[in-house]
Amino acid sequence: MSSLKFWVPGTAGPGSTLDRENQESIVQSAPAFASLSIHNQRERLPIFKHRQKLLYAVEKCGVMIVVGQTGSGKTTQLPQYLMEAGWTSEGNIIACTQPRRVAATSVANRVATEVGSLLGDEVGYTIRFEDVSDKQRTRILYMTDGMLFRETLVDPLLSRYSVIMLDEAHERSLYTDLLLGVLKKIRRKRPSLRLIVSSATLDAAAFLDYFTSNATPDDATIVSLEGRMFSVQVFYLREPAPDYVTAAATTAFEINSKHGPGDILIFLTGREDIDRCLEELSEIIPRSSPRIALRPLHAGLSTEEQLAVFEPAEPGTRKVIVSTNIAEASVTISGIKFVVDSCFVKIRVYNPTTGLASLVTVPTSVASATQRAGRAGRTSPGICYRLCTQQAFNLLPHSTPPEITRTDMTTPILQLKSLGIDNLMKFEWVSAPPAESILRALETLFAAGMVGEDGRLTPTGQKVAECPVEVGIARMLFSSKEFQCGEEILTIAAMCSIQDVFIIPDGAPGALAELERRKFTAEEGDHLTLLNVYNAFTRYGKSSSWCKNHALSFRALSRAISIRAQLKKYMQRFNLPLESCQGDAKRLRKCLVSGYWRNGARWVGDGTFKSVRGNRTMYVHPTSVLFTRKPRSGWVVFHEMEETKKTQIRIITEIESEWLLDYGHKYEDKRGNGTAVG
Repeated sequence: MSSLKFWVPGTAGPGSTLDRENQESIVQSAPAFASLSIHNQRERLPIFKHRQKLLYAVEKCGVMIVVGQTGSGKTTQLPQYLMEAGWTSEGNIIACTQPRRVAATSVANRVATEVGSLLGDEVGYTIRFEDVSDKQRTRILYMTDGMLFRETLVDPLLSRYSVIMLDEAHERSLYTDLLLGVLKKIRRKRPSLRLIVSSATLDAAAFLDYFTSNATPDDATIVSLEGRMFSVQVFYLREPAPDYVTAAATTAFEINSKHGPGDILIFLTGREDIDRCLEELSEIIPRSSPRIALRPLHAGLSTEEQLAVFEPAEPGTRKVIVSTNIAEASVTISGIKFVVDSCFVKIRVYNPTTGLASLVTVPTSVASATQRAGRAGRTSPGICYRLCTQQAFNLLPHSTPPEITRTDMTTPILQLKSLGIDNLMKFEWVSAPPAESILRALETLFAAGMVGEDGRLTPTGQKVAECPVEVGIARMLFSSKEFQCGEEILTIAAMCSIQDVFIIPDGAPGALAELERRKFTAEEGDHLTLLNVYNAFTRYGKSSSWCKNHALSFRALSRAISIRAQLKKYMQRFNLPLESCQGDAKRLRKCLVSGYWRNGARWVGDGTFKSVRGNRTMYVHPTSVLFTRKPRSGWVVFHEMEETKKTQIRIITEIESEWLLDYGHKYEDKRGNGTAVG
């Protein structure tokens, strides 16, 4: 196995693989930080000396923009300072939003420990389909930004909150941008509400301009927090690596074999890369080397599986965590001293012309790379290895394009209209989405009967806006009344909200697992196969041993049961009948088309599909039932599309072309310009 050569800027560069002597001196100098009491740990954080300045700024200014390096303590300490200063008196709540659920859950857990309460009591969290908080007792509430935005649909003034902190604003997630615009409007009606915008790499001046410009400028200020907890040394490759996954595994192997204690965090782009890296690591690390515990971390895991990476390793064992950018911000994994950064990230990109969204692997930004390196300096001095040359790093963009500029705006516009924001031209966007994205979203909502000719929500649109699922799936739930298949569509909606139901290991066990999977296969496709899996799971007592015997994920199916129960409440609220189609697959598939009519595709002779909209060439994902068979009708609908080396479609079901045409004609009739779907 060839070694990778790194060098640190400002030096002549090491002549061998890793600069062992330099690194070991850094690692061994780490203080025994974990042995300090919680009180002493809090006082050692850089934010502690700024406590009074921060509280004064919150008192005097409506908007405070906090800029502080990774590890300064913004996310965990600021809400506690505010609670100690009385901002939670009279039943008020301090909210802190996070772009990702693993950050919300892990930070809430940490703060609950520091406050000295049980998680879900004084400190809680709320993520989609999971609420661990007490309506009377919780005073600090961590949540995903999407959950707070959804709360504005019920309480437009967010009246139960005294302070709202938008954390990791530099990531510019879709709902962070929407919240900034909505909260700016709310503060005009409720000036007592305090807003904190925080990040390690935030462009503070741009946000200050956003809040202080226009006819009614807000009283905003910037507070800067100096100093990361510990230093991080950065190394770059001397020569480009042909395969960043293999390079990451090789670097981790060399760290493990040549250096002392310290866990390793590897940043890759997605589940496939993570699985391959873990496989390569398990093959190249000999049994004679120090023991390691391999841990994946990505959004497809259950909450319990994600939280497992925070558990300390056994004595004498080094943790190697292979993660997507989910671990980039607001997540402190104790013991990390080495970060291996692939310098790539997978982002969702939406093409408004074709109406299709895809996941694309692109180089990361300087801001994200800075955040990743900071993971190594949270609890001790550390080292970051970037798997690119410094010349390549200097060409990276400063920041990732805001999600709002590269996403399907259908659901966000539906929710904005539900808030009464009908004139989208007057909404104060932080970064305005492309005009074509807004136009296509309005056309889609109009065609689906959710927006009327006056541009306002219809009664159906108002109900769909309240459902915590994407518009297409919500549309299916409402169409189930017409097709009399509410029970089945409810199950399919829940199963589409989870990932990786089937566990297919490599080698001989994989062949057996594939045989088990075929027991549930429906010839019509994946949606009905997932329905069969769920029904069998409930029929056989929701047993973990049954799941193990049939190569199924017990945790994923348990989560599907929880999601289904919550979606069922929405159907009952909207008086949607929970009828069964009694095995009538035709009715069920017609209902699927009512939600997925934009995601139609036709079979072509070479084994690929062409999308109805945009005529794009697409391949079936290997996990699909239709991977090895041609649909009899030649037509399918799919749940989502992912772009890696080629464009792949996942969760596919065979349909009849005339069903798709029915919805295409409805679309054509409503648009009134003679343009059918596609």
